Amino acid sequence: MVDYHAANQSYQYGPSSAGNGAGGGGSMGDYMAQEDDWDRDLLLDPAWEKQQRKTFTAWCNSHLRKAGTQIENIDEDFRDGLKLMLLLEVISGERLPKPERGKMRVHKINNVNKALDFIASKGVKLVSIGAEEIVDGNAKMTLGMIWTIILRFAIQDISVEETSAKEGLLLWCQRKTAPYKNVNVQNFHISWKDGLAFNALIHRHRPELIEYDKLRKDDPVTNLNNAFEVAEKYLDIPKMLDAEDIVGTLRPDEKAIMTYVSCFYHAFSGAQKAETAANRICKVLAVNQENEHLMEDYEKLASDLLEWIRRTIPWLEDRVPQKTIQEMQQKLEDFRDYRRVHKPPKVQEKCQLEINFNTLQTKLRLSNRPAFMPSEGKMVSDINNGWQHLEQAEKGYEEWLLNEIRRLERLDHLAEKFRQKASIHEAWTDGKEAMLKHRDYETATLSDIKALIRKHEAFESDLAAHQDRVEQIAAIAQELKYVRAQDTPITWLPPQPAQTATHQLSLPGLIALCLARSELDYYDSHNVNTRCQKICDQWDALGSLTHSRREALEKTEKQLEAIDQLHLEYAKRAAPFNNWMESAMEDLQDMFIVHTIEEIEGLISAHDQFKSTLPDADREREAILAIHKEAQRIAESNHIKLSGSNPYTTVTPQIINSKWEKVQQLVPKRDHALLEEQSKQQSNEHLRRQFASQANVVGPWIQTKMEEIGRISIEMNGTLEDQLSHLKQYERSIVDYKPNLDLLEQQHQLIQEALIFDNKHTNYTMEHIRVGWEQLLTTIARTINEVENQILTRDAKGISQEQMQEFRASFNHFDKKQTGSMDSDDFRALLISTGYSLGEAEFNRIMSLVDPNHSGLVTFQAFIDFMSRETTDTDTADQVIASFKVLAGDKNFITAEELRRELPPDQAEYCIARMAPYQGPDAVPGALDYKSFSTALYGESDL
Repeated sequence: MVDYHAANQSYQYGPSSAGNGAGGGGSMGDYMAQEDDWDRDLLLDPAWEKQQRKTFTAWCNSHLRKAGTQIENIDEDFRDGLKLMLLLEVISGERLPKPERGKMRVHKINNVNKALDFIASKGVKLVSIGAEEIVDGNAKMTLGMIWTIILRFAIQDISVEETSAKEGLLLWCQRKTAPYKNVNVQNFHISWKDGLAFNALIHRHRPELIEYDKLRKDDPVTNLNNAFEVAEKYLDIPKMLDAEDIVGTLRPDEKAIMTYVSCFYHAFSGAQKAETAANRICKVLAVNQENEHLMEDYEKLASDLLEWIRRTIPWLEDRVPQKTIQEMQQKLEDFRDYRRVHKPPKVQEKCQLEINFNTLQTKLRLSNRPAFMPSEGKMVSDINNGWQHLEQAEKGYEEWLLNEIRRLERLDHLAEKFRQKASIHEAWTDGKEAMLKHRDYETATLSDIKALIRKHEAFESDLAAHQDRVEQIAAIAQELKYVRAQDTPITWLPPQPAQTATHQLSLPGLIALCLARSELDYYDSHNVNTRCQKICDQWDALGSLTHSRREALEKTEKQLEAIDQLHLEYAKRAAPFNNWMESAMEDLQDMFIVHTIEEIEGLISAHDQFKSTLPDADREREAILAIHKEAQRIAESNHIKLSGSNPYTTVTPQIINSKWEKVQQLVPKRDHALLEEQSKQQSNEHLRRQFASQANVVGPWIQTKMEEIGRISIEMNGTLEDQLSHLKQYERSIVDYKPNLDLLEQQHQLIQEALIFDNKHTNYTMEHIRVGWEQLLTTIARTINEVENQILTRDAKGISQEQMQEFRASFNHFDKKQTGSMDSDDFRALLISTGYSLGEAEFNRIMSLVDPNHSGLVTFQAFIDFMSRETTDTDTADQVIASFKVLAGDKNFITAEELRRELPPDQAEYCIARMAPYQGPDAVPGALDYKSFSTALYGESDL
């Protein structure tokens, strides 16, 4: 036998060899027990036994040659236990007990037992394998023992993406051969039969050794020989199988293939480390690229929304009034179109912007990145401030539109009223100046003079009666500081004694009234004031002429005789009665404007009161006509020749009867107009009640839903998925309620078209409903987003449902106000209750994590992010630096060529574009600084 200790003295075991044997333990015992439970009957198949003999012999010799020896016959050369012990020392790097040198059977059994005890000490269960069977040369048991050794020392320590041993080796093969056509590794037997998988493994790691595109799937022998010869020549992997043995069997031996493939794995283990490092970097870079994309999306969406707000607000703040109601109503229609068409998509964009911002912050926290701070002026708070300014401008613009329409309607009414009264007055004054300037008294008789005096007194009474009309015209010209809801018709009163004093108005006061500043800003106020000034000047002239004529008549009064008292009495009573009828006709034809049932009922009541005076007026008319008839009877009976008409008045009985008939005709027309307006106001009242009925349902419904969402967001019963499903169902039920809001909008439009400006039947305005609806949609969307972020946090951090419920219960307990957020004092109490011992510095550090925007409030999402961060390991800058160092071959820099070779193209170019040139003493042309790049990824420096 070979003195393996003497031979072993020239073989030096390094740390790496020792490390391979140090990993044994009880944790792999179960796995090894399963692998040891191999089907020994299969070895009776000559083809499989032949493959195992070749493979296991070659595998053993690949290690024994390091000690300067080898075996020829696997079931004979291990019988004395010496080479078996030597093999174990070589592959484990550890010393076994000293072997016995005797050649007796007992010595051989003792040596084999020492080897088997060493294998068992590594956590391997040897099932039905005894030293006697190995010493006796039992081929089946010997092969089983060697397979157990291969499993323990060559396959067990393989680990790929949280899988190990056989599964890890299979996953490694699948990952490496995935890009190659005609290769689909699913097992360790028939998947390797055509030889392409072996060639793919070599080409993946050493592409210069294999011309893979020239291989053909239908030539397995050539493929296998090519792979085995290249592996033996360039990779120091001995040829363990013959191509003919693999191709000639229906199913190659799995253990032989696994043994062969494990040699490829260990040969390429260095490349595997580089791939692991590249995978880590790819993962970190992918997270960073995704976050940057989300940041760019947020910036663009925020910029677009702020630009829209910036362009819209000046339009809403443009308060240039128009001259006509039609132009202002077109502005109102444009505003409604903005409300219906242009604003709703922007409401959705604003809601989506907040959701994207919250999702981005959650992803940054989960990947241990610093919080995202938008560009100056693009914070969520900036957008909310802009939105609030927009809504304030909206409200002011709508109020201004409605007030302008009301103002223009008022102005049109006043202007028409001014023109009507001015026309009536101008018609009355026509010819009055010529009459007052007539010097007929110079050639009149005494009786004529007295008649002229009486006639002048009657004119003065008429003039005094018209003074009120002139003052009304001047007041309208001033464009009243307030407008009465209605003008009550003048009730007829008996005539008063004639005024002897002048009826001249105060010219300065009247001009002040006419030229007073107009608060209603009527566009044609200049022409109105000009006409008013002309009326005032004419009225002043009439007063002056009246005074002059009276003085002239009084000079000759003593020369005049009294005029017939009946004529005089007729004139005195006919003049005021005629004036009353003119006033009545004017009032009956007067325009009116009302906005409520009460106002029209007030007009109807005043009109009824006016009609109640008609019998008294009719009796007065008959009395006046009786005076005229009596005067004619006396003249006829006394043979008095009358000159024709009554010298004291121009108001003849025919005029009185004509005007009385006109009054009688206007009364039913006025009745009809008032009834039509009453019907219109009743219709408006119906619209008010209809809108109020719907608004009083929709308003409380929105308020109730807001309160329910508040309770749901605090209570959060069941799993997060159940909560999310419940919230989405809740959201759909809210969206399904939208037709009720559309109906209310239609009713509101009818109210505005009817120019209805108030509604005492409800406290809800359409503006309140709209704002409440938008807040409801935003709140449910934000609550859904919070639950989605909680699910994202739970899945990323491995938080169980029970932990999540415990976090929620703790948070709710200290959320005293039940608002879904808490101030710093309540949050400090929450942390203390969970076991934190807090100093001021530590608490300030925690607050900077959970409240990066310094709002003073901590949300539930921020709380669970903090708790998960405290208990979960994440990638760090040091880990990324270490990964780059592996790719760079332990250099302090990396080149663009190395990045393009080890990373996917897009991520390689991402790194190259952002890495600064390396400035160290060992720098070479094209060297890149991966250390500063890695620290920048985690916010420790500028990227």
